[in-house]
Amino acid sequence: MTKADLVENVYLKTGFSKKESAEIVEMVFDIMKNTLEGGDKIKIAGFGNFVVKDKATRRGRNPQTGEEIEISSRRILTFKPSQVLKASLNDSEG
Repeated sequence: MTKADLVENVYLKTGFSKKESAEIVEMVFDIMKNTLEGGDKIKIAGFGNFVVKDKATRRGRNPQTGEEIEISSRRILTFKPSQVLKASLNDSEG
């Protein structure tokens, strides 16, 4: 699903115009992005948690040369689905 698909779904289910639907989707993504950039987590009941984690600097190896390299520290985004979402996904497989 793409952002355009999300806009289309909001448009079809709410009765807002396509322009308003696009603005709503954009606002939600901006709020989520700003929240995560600030180091806060996003918890959506019945869906899951988005959390930014810090990864420390570590030693790695170039697979082509075998040379040891330093992998710099960075921030990563993780998503952990809720039990409700997990159950929903597993029920729909059968």
